[in-house]
Amino acid sequence: MVDEAPWRRASTDGTDSPYRAAEPPAGEPPAYRTLTYEVDGRVARLTFDRPEQGNSITPDTPVELADAVERADLDPRVHVIVLSGRGKGFCGGYDLAASAEGLMDGRMAGAAPRAGTVLDPSVQMLNHDPAGTWDPMVDYAMMSRFTKGFASLLHANKPTVAKIHGFCVAGGTDIALHCDQIVIAADAKIGYPPTRVWGVPSAGLWAHRLGDQRAKRLLLTGDTLTGREAAEWGLAIEAPEPDQLDERTERLVRRIAAMPLNQLMMVKLALNSALLAQGVQNSQLISTVFDGISRHTREGYAFQQRAAAVGFRQAVRERDGAPYDDGGPTTSNVTDHEG
Repeated sequence: MVDEAPWRRASTDGTDSPYRAAEPPAGEPPAYRTLTYEVDGRVARLTFDRPEQGNSITPDTPVELADAVERADLDPRVHVIVLSGRGKGFCGGYDLAASAEGLMDGRMAGAAPRAGTVLDPSVQMLNHDPAGTWDPMVDYAMMSRFTKGFASLLHANKPTVAKIHGFCVAGGTDIALHCDQIVIAADAKIGYPPTRVWGVPSAGLWAHRLGDQRAKRLLLTGDTLTGREAAEWGLAIEAPEPDQLDERTERLVRRIAAMPLNQLMMVKLALNSALLAQGVQNSQLISTVFDGISRHTREGYAFQQRAAAVGFRQAVRERDGAPYDDGGPTTSNVTDHEG
């Protein structure tokens, strides 16, 4: 008797499976500093785990994210990778409270000891001295490593899904936009306010995800969208009410996970070929260079020095004051904001 729907067998089942000798991963996953990793059936769950810091990005984040994605990619039991965040939001961007306030004295949270390299805080400190000479390639070599880590979500063989609640802003969008699918709570906040000063989104994905005019509408103002608007604009695939976010995400994930692993890989690779043909890699290179430049303009230095003087939070409040008036939990100033 033939089993019903044999193509839905686990990828490790059967003597004809190329993965039949696969053993369950031995031991516990690495004790990451910025996220946790677990496998639940056919789903690998990666969860940012710095809730007290808004899951802000440190130099550990891209390395650990890429490692976790590779771990899931190599596990034949995993069919889909889900990325989310603990606490009040998905990711509040780079740990700029550490870098903007403490860059000039060498404090960069989470940096591993890499003496004399572009990942050495003292190297970056010297390269960001307004009185010194700026080497843009030192800046690029550092920032491009963040983007490469985040891009592991796009280049993974298996589908990746971002589940966003609360907020996904600034560098947080550099991560989320690399995912194949975004499910976002209707009241969440998503956007890149640092284009107002001291930042350009190094992922370079906004125009590829939204098209030219809508990407410019956001990045020429630093304005943000609600989750509901993000779905209407095509940035997210769905925007359920907050109390339904888990349920709706799990429904999508279950449907993806039911597909044969090889089918998922072929579909993702085929569709990625079209996205990459649009020039994503060129966009990322240019955007990463400009992100460095934005921190070395007169205005960029002024913002960093203001943050060092009064604290990063106050500098951001001033950045997001009039005429924007959208600091804190405000979720939209595109369709809901007057002025």
